[in-house]
Amino acid sequence: MRASRIHAFGQPEVIVSDEIAIPAPGTGEVLVKVHAAGVGPWDSWIRTGKSALPQPLPLTLGSDLSGVITGLGDGVTGFAVGDEVYGVTSPQFTGACAEYAVASAGMIARKPRSVSHVEAASVPVVANTAWQMLFEHAGLVSGQRVLILGAAGNVGGYAVQFARRKGLCVIATGFAEQLDELRRLGADQVIAVDAAQAEDLIAPVDAVIDTIGGEWQSRAMKMVRSGGILVSAVSPPDVKAAEALGIRSLFFLVKVNTSTLTEIAATIDHAELKPRVGLVLPLTGMIHAHELLDGIRKPKPQGKIVIDILDLRPEFAR
Repeated sequence: MRASRIHAFGQPEVIVSDEIAIPAPGTGEVLVKVHAAGVGPWDSWIRTGKSALPQPLPLTLGSDLSGVITGLGDGVTGFAVGDEVYGVTSPQFTGACAEYAVASAGMIARKPRSVSHVEAASVPVVANTAWQMLFEHAGLVSGQRVLILGAAGNVGGYAVQFARRKGLCVIATGFAEQLDELRRLGADQVIAVDAAQAEDLIAPVDAVIDTIGGEWQSRAMKMVRSGGILVSAVSPPDVKAAEALGIRSLFFLVKVNTSTLTEIAATIDHAELKPRVGLVLPLTGMIHAHELLDGIRKPKPQGKIVIDILDLRPEFAR
């Protein structure tokens, strides 16, 4: 099979297309004929050797996928050969950008019926991250107020949609040119990130969902009511500063799982959530995709970059 791989850590040019053997699923795993694979910031971290997890070389890039099960490992229940599924390969977040991939049965679910494989592959990591930040870690319920930092990004965009669907009051930050899109996604109030007095524009919130870190993370702590929480998926908050303000703070790494993927798929199929695909490239466009991730090539698309594994173009003009 064809696979997009690296044999050394480095810039996007280290990515090569290899012919390798089709892998075999182990206990608790399935083999998926991949139709599409998502590309995200974590792929750049892995490629450059900055992953928080050990990543032995050589490796196949990619974690998000959508495709069809072609084989079952021992102990797998609830899935059958021929099922259309979407999700993530494994906790290592590698192996998806190939014609076939092994995936943990606990990190996949049946694909949303109403969308294509390309659209489904854009969803798993970012949507799970948004869901877990809002409901598992912040514990938000209908009627509460949430401030979403970086709401026009991939995680932030899903967070706005989930929060709106659950009856939360949503305040969203973005650049001036993104504010109309944030309103369309369902934000009740939008704030430009360059607003000098944003603190004066935002009444106290029950939680902050942080997808950008930096100065805004620190500023947003002061906007949380006493007893509230700031949850970040990008950088650890200043715990002492949070405690001094009487709020909780949390940094976490997403754990993609079947139950959350199943709920997200149902939300998509009920037309209450729209996958956010920004750019679709063939497997031979992986270097191009990583140049966009790294900011080498601009503009970076609004929405997820997805690799169409079934696009058989032998070469892609970068």
